[in-house]
Amino acid sequence: MASPAWAQSMVPLPKPTGSNFFSPDQDIQLGKQNVEEVRKQMPVLPDSSPITQYVRSIGERLERTMPQPTWPYEFHVIQQKDINAFALPGGPIFVNLGTIQAADNEAQLAGVIAHEMSHVYERHSTAQASKQMMAQVPLSILGGLLGNGVMGQVARLGLSFGAGSLFLKYSRGAESQADQVGARLMYNAGYNPVEMANFFRKLEEEGGAGGSQFFSDHPNPGNRVQSVSKEVSQFPRKSFQTNSGEFARIHQLAAGTKGYTAQEIQQRAQQASSNVPDQGVGTIAPSGSYQTLDHSAFNMSYPSNWKVFGDQQSAVTVAPESGISQDAVAYGVIINGFNPETNSLNEATQQLVSSLRQSNPDLRKIGNDDDIRVNGISGRSVDLTGKSPITDKGGQQLRERDWLVTLPREDGSVMYLLFISPDRDFSRLRPTFEHMLRTVHMK
Repeated sequence: MASPAWAQSMVPLPKPTGSNFFSPDQDIQLGKQNVEEVRKQMPVLPDSSPITQYVRSIGERLERTMPQPTWPYEFHVIQQKDINAFALPGGPIFVNLGTIQAADNEAQLAGVIAHEMSHVYERHSTAQASKQMMAQVPLSILGGLLGNGVMGQVARLGLSFGAGSLFLKYSRGAESQADQVGARLMYNAGYNPVEMANFFRKLEEEGGAGGSQFFSDHPNPGNRVQSVSKEVSQFPRKSFQTNSGEFARIHQLAAGTKGYTAQEIQQRAQQASSNVPDQGVGTIAPSGSYQTLDHSAFNMSYPSNWKVFGDQQSAVTVAPESGISQDAVAYGVIINGFNPETNSLNEATQQLVSSLRQSNPDLRKIGNDDDIRVNGISGRSVDLTGKSPITDKGGQQLRERDWLVTLPREDGSVMYLLFISPDRDFSRLRPTFEHMLRTVHMK
């Protein structure tokens, strides 16, 4: 039987690059463990769903073109309306329902899946985790730790790879690499790789580079369409398939399927689980209603069941009453001003991070700083990690995830917001943090 026309020209995939302290088997082990955590946290459609089966068929078509044996890829759909997708180490791929609804054709959806498969192929998650472990553990003993049961050591170091994990937020370099590998996967499977870049460009045009949840985890490396087009121009010419016979039916089925918002998923998870701090910190779940903080320097909405600590003329902390532990903020946001010794916001942000580290020496920056726009103001966004003031039931100190946003003021000072949560709970609180940030208006 002859091969289909689209399969007759193939280009090789580049060999994975970058250092990694995890073995491939450990990647797979981490993925399997975190699949179960995602299923607990997120409304994952059944494997028998026609939508899931369709996504799986695209993934398997892409996988058949990869060097064998491949990673044990598996494909799932989350019943969430936000446009996003993510890949766990070792193979599990999750695509939001909203991504399927937003795709104009099968090639665009295949582009998202190929992009995520490329993150697995290049092992970007555990490569980032390796960098973090190097910052926490002396290199001389790191290999021994990983050799003595990776799962226990990962837990001991407070690393998490579940939905919303810091290690699923990639650098621009990793994004560019996933674009390049994904373009080759698409080409080999008979999809026009430019459709992947076209989909990302569509998201930017509709919501801005910071307006889609996808770009929170996948920062734009820049010139995506041009870069992918240049890559493809070097491949042998071939015909591409834009849609299979199934796309129209599944697209219509997805359009008629309810997708939950991130906040609805967060509320469902809070109702279904008592996953709150273990040292009597109490409930931290934000309510669905908001009220306004009228500060002398800004206005901002915040959950009506959270409290404002501070006054209108000084730094304030907005947090659940039980989010303060041992005189430190475990959950919430600190809002303050900073007077830098420079007119460059990028340099001012670096100065601020250094200043924060003086009071919290364990604080570490993860990934690259990103540009962000808040109500028309250009700012900087930085992800940090450190030690949380709270511990688990076994007395182990939790890892903390911090999200720092800096915004310039007309007087040359900088206003910053530092969103704080234990890493294990950050994905649940991120929709609330993002809502609060979107409502900031400086005076």
